[in-house]
Amino acid sequence: MHVHDLLQLDALDLTLLWGEESLLAQEVSGVTATDLEAPARFLQPGELVLSGLVWWAPEDGREKADRFVAALAEAGAAALLAGEETHGAVPDVLVESCRAHRVALLAVPAHITFRDITEAVYLRRWGDLSRRPAGHYALPENVRTELAGLLAGGATPDALLDRAFAHLGGPACWLLTATGRVVAGTPDAPELTPRQARRELTAGAGTTLRIEGDAGPYDGWFLRLRGADDAPPRVLHEIAEVLAQYRHHAAARETTARRAADALLALTAEGTGAFDAALHDCGLPADGPFRVVVAALDDAEPGPVVRALAEALWHRPEAPFAAGRLPDGRAAAVVAGAHDEGVRALREAWPALHDCRPKTALHAGVSGPATTPGDLNAALGQASYALAAARSADPTGAGVTSVDDLTTLGALLSGVPAEVRAAFSSRVLGPLARAGSTSHRMLLETLEVFLAQHGSWARTAEILHLHVNTVHYRIQRIETLTGRDLSRLDHKLDLHAALLCR
Repeated sequence: MHVHDLLQLDALDLTLLWGEESLLAQEVSGVTATDLEAPARFLQPGELVLSGLVWWAPEDGREKADRFVAALAEAGAAALLAGEETHGAVPDVLVESCRAHRVALLAVPAHITFRDITEAVYLRRWGDLSRRPAGHYALPENVRTELAGLLAGGATPDALLDRAFAHLGGPACWLLTATGRVVAGTPDAPELTPRQARRELTAGAGTTLRIEGDAGPYDGWFLRLRGADDAPPRVLHEIAEVLAQYRHHAAARETTARRAADALLALTAEGTGAFDAALHDCGLPADGPFRVVVAALDDAEPGPVVRALAEALWHRPEAPFAAGRLPDGRAAAVVAGAHDEGVRALREAWPALHDCRPKTALHAGVSGPATTPGDLNAALGQASYALAAARSADPTGAGVTSVDDLTTLGALLSGVPAEVRAAFSSRVLGPLARAGSTSHRMLLETLEVFLAQHGSWARTAEILHLHVNTVHYRIQRIETLTGRDLSRLDHKLDLHAALLCR
């Protein structure tokens, strides 16, 4: 299909904002969605690029738009389809950038989802394939027939890759996700760690072909061969189309699985219900132990967060899980098993997820072991608290915090809501909390050192270069202003906690 074919699809309601006829006549090779400011390394020539424009703000002006569109032009994108929902309309500066860099620009109204567009392109392209004369195929007829049979029979992607490349001598080939997860490989393909797989995707040599499917930032699949001449381009594209069909069927299964996960998470939130049936529907064991994971992606809708969480958990395939939405809309998962390896695997996958949207905060909280299904509600509370601690530790970054990590007073307090911490600190420190005067700032410093030195007058005086009598005087002032007695352990803990909550 071609770019101008999209404008003929009334169901998509797209509007052409800029594009010369020669640009609209470009053939579409696939679809990818991105909100990265520099998306070039994830794009393939001829792709439609879908963007919600969350990477741009009105104060950014033309410069950031130019960088984004220039990356699309350099990658050979067929067109940019920009969503109107984020800003109410496609910004004029983006239209100007597309005109300057000669990239066709279409507006996507708020009521049309990127999935609608992806499915429309997918169905149209497969319809085009079905109408091709036999001479347009590069795969041998017997191979295409066998691949169709394998697809119909629910074969694994490993089996599909093996059969697809066998007639070429079985070159080393992998099916990889954007986070470095190896979905499948040919029999002779060396095993790759996630880190090695991510290096493969960014390597300049060889061949990397994106597989059509869900267009979210965490959903990219790529066909990767190290040799540039290991397979003819037409053959690779036909194999990629077979794998896209596999993804299409897999997506339908995942939708069903997520409905079952939503039902299990609803029971988890309530704390009661027919857990046995819900666990069975999710393919989870009836008995524990389990862990609960809750994830948050900035303040985004839960859909992308669920996909991000599922992608991270798939990095440990031996641990079955059910990922979906809680009744309050948050993304969460119930994971079978209670081994620390699961938390480590989640932590190892998390930076790769963050790289897919590096300027978007992404956090997760993990519960301790839930011995029985009846303990899942308590585990959900633990995971939610651990998530709050993770967001407090690095609000604009990415991280995974387990409730098992909360082994210090500071770590425990990090999960308390910020407004509660602020109120506690202000109430306990009294006038010192405002530190409006030089004397109050000196008193706060003295208190911090005194507590850090376990109440040692001599060491406090030495560190602050003061006379011991001065330290005694300052501590008396602190006690007067706060109403606390620093000879008492509980009062010391109160003040220590108040300092940590600032």
